[in-house]
Amino acid sequence: MGTTLPDQATTAPDNTLILIPSATVLFPGVLMPLAPVHSQTIAALQAAARDGASVAVALQRDPAQEVPDLADLHPIGTEARLLRYVTARDGTHHAIVQGVGRIRLLTRTDGPSYPSVTVERIAEPTTDGTEIAARVHQLRERALETLSLIEQAPAELVAAVQNLEQPGMLADLVTSLLDLTQAEKQAILETVDLRERLDSVLWRLAYRLEVLRLSSDIGNRTRQSMEGRQREFMLREQLKQIQKELGEDDGSSPELADLKRALDQAGLPEEVDRQARRELRRLERMPDGGPESGMVRTYLEWLSELPWKLGEEKPIDIAEARQVLDQDHYALEKIKRRILEFLAVRKLNPEGRGPILCFVGPPGVGKTSLGQSIARATGRPFIRVSLGGVHDESEIRGHRRTYIGSLPGNIIQAIRRTGSRACVMMLDEIDKLGAGGFQGDPSSALLEVLDPEQNNSFRDAYLGVPFDLSRALFIATANQMDTVPAPLRDRMEVVSLSGYTEDEKLAIARRYLVPRQLRHNGLSQQQVAFTDPALSAIISGYTREAGVRSLEREIGAVLRNVAARFAEGRADAVRIAPDDLAPILGAGRFDPEVADRVAMPGIATGLAWTPVGGDILFIESTRMPGSGKLILTGQLGDVMKESAQAALSLLKSRATDLGIDPPLFERSDIHVHVPAGAIPKDGPSAGVAMFVSLASLMLGRAVNPAIAMTGEISLRGVVLPVGGIREKVVAAARAGITTVMLPARNRRDWDDIPPSARDKLRFVWLETVGDALAATLASDDQAPGGTIRRSDAESVSATAR
Repeated sequence: MGTTLPDQATTAPDNTLILIPSATVLFPGVLMPLAPVHSQTIAALQAAARDGASVAVALQRDPAQEVPDLADLHPIGTEARLLRYVTARDGTHHAIVQGVGRIRLLTRTDGPSYPSVTVERIAEPTTDGTEIAARVHQLRERALETLSLIEQAPAELVAAVQNLEQPGMLADLVTSLLDLTQAEKQAILETVDLRERLDSVLWRLAYRLEVLRLSSDIGNRTRQSMEGRQREFMLREQLKQIQKELGEDDGSSPELADLKRALDQAGLPEEVDRQARRELRRLERMPDGGPESGMVRTYLEWLSELPWKLGEEKPIDIAEARQVLDQDHYALEKIKRRILEFLAVRKLNPEGRGPILCFVGPPGVGKTSLGQSIARATGRPFIRVSLGGVHDESEIRGHRRTYIGSLPGNIIQAIRRTGSRACVMMLDEIDKLGAGGFQGDPSSALLEVLDPEQNNSFRDAYLGVPFDLSRALFIATANQMDTVPAPLRDRMEVVSLSGYTEDEKLAIARRYLVPRQLRHNGLSQQQVAFTDPALSAIISGYTREAGVRSLEREIGAVLRNVAARFAEGRADAVRIAPDDLAPILGAGRFDPEVADRVAMPGIATGLAWTPVGGDILFIESTRMPGSGKLILTGQLGDVMKESAQAALSLLKSRATDLGIDPPLFERSDIHVHVPAGAIPKDGPSAGVAMFVSLASLMLGRAVNPAIAMTGEISLRGVVLPVGGIREKVVAAARAGITTVMLPARNRRDWDDIPPSARDKLRFVWLETVGDALAATLASDDQAPGGTIRRSDAESVSATAR
């Protein structure tokens, strides 16, 4: 059903109009279609169509609101005539309205089916003068230029802009054509002053015109570029035909000739050479400007630049290798010996399938620099491939050439950069490979790289031909092996690098770190000298790490302060003493915790292994009236929670033998806390410390705070061996511990303990928890920190057994 309305309303105009909320702004003189969906709006349009009444179109503040109140509408709207109203066969409603003039909404009246609004009509200003005329002329010229830049602009619209004489109507028409937000259009609708309205529209039109000019310019340049390429292609084809007629055509361009020459000199294997010749023939038949031509050319360049020929290798000199390792690294004697054995086997059997070394240790202990030393000792180029965060198999094996921008994987790219197949390639951070997903598993892709039985025919997905990686020396690094998949771990021989002792750090700082930081900061040894006490103070008071990376940073911070003094002319020669550190580095960050601990029942000192070295761990226990619950706090992991439960169960089972009243457990809640609760803690080595802490609490006897212990326990009271003995003992010596208790079955690790730490400590080897109690619990009349009497020790040990 359709209704065409008369041009003039049949009723006399008054100040009450039918309200039509709208999501768009209607300007006077402009047609706007409506597709109402809300029942009140449909009823209002039907009433306007029936009575020939004018309507008030106002912009909603929230278009999603179905029945807006007057406060939800903008106060300035447009009076409009309903030109046409149609109800389609599918039930939808369509209307066309034309703006008449601006109105101000005053009050709203809700009728039975639709709302009405009382309005105040705003007269259009009739300001004349040269300023308005100039603005109208400028607006018309810019609008016509804008329409000329828009493709398929309607001719009727161009005519309307040319023929409109009223300044306000012209401004409103141009605004309705601009790509503005409804808020910007509403602001112009509310601008009654003619000069301000013209200025606002001119400013926005100038911006739109500049955008269209730039877009047109870019389009023209693009067309010219495409036409130029087509012209170049045609000229090249004509040149080929001319050369062929003259007998000067050799069938290839200079670029192809250079590529063919590079392939001839690359020493390609037979299978690779066949593939290269086939791709080269394809390239000769392709037009130079085609996208596939560039892809094939890039592929052939990769084949020609890879080191297919082995070249002459420098013989391995074991004596020179030993000298290089001693020059570059202090201590690490077992590691150096293993590297020399590895190089010796390589020298005697160059074609052999030697193991892949994997250096595992905390950050800063020298894993990467060991690989560089191996490269220097063997005279091979060194390349580092970082695997941290690699989660796509294609980053190892390469992308297929069907993808745009495809490239070989990181392994082949590294070989190309070094220019030699016989390089030392360090696969850094192999424990931080991303997990496999829909993009493939990178750890599985590495299996072919590291397997000596397969890597002599490694097939990169981009190259599509086998490449021999067997002559490369692969060395991997990791902070820990727990996250490395078992098949990948099986391909490698793990060489563990633990932390340095304070004496070793002092020697490393003197030999390597201080000279290197002097060079980096533009200083000489004649200008700055570190005393050994100053370096020791930095090691113990400002760093706590297994390696020396933070130590080097702190040394660099001191030298930067000194460099500033030299640059300002305030120093001639500087000698750094311990007292000079606090003004530069601030107060010391680390203090020995043992000195602050007081011996009291329920406190035991354990030893823990961390990814950055060893550390001491305090176990604190207390009891309170309760019902026999065990409370664990301090961010303990599952393993440590089980150790605490096992220690309590073991103590309960031997309560009578130890002289503890068994009902005491039923009447008490026991709380075990490990301080530094913000740090997660876990590991199978706190069982002995947990048991000693609980036994100390229940017996009311204090543990000497200078005694530290490690080891796991069984419910039979047997002390089980643990790992990380070297790191734990070094941490104990650093923290001021005097006696260390270790599982008896860890005697095998005695040679791993540095002599400097062995000389500072007394060791007690534990077979059972009874041995631990005998060595730790003082008698009632003994002062904390003393030595337990032999009779007490034998009594406690016997009852605990």
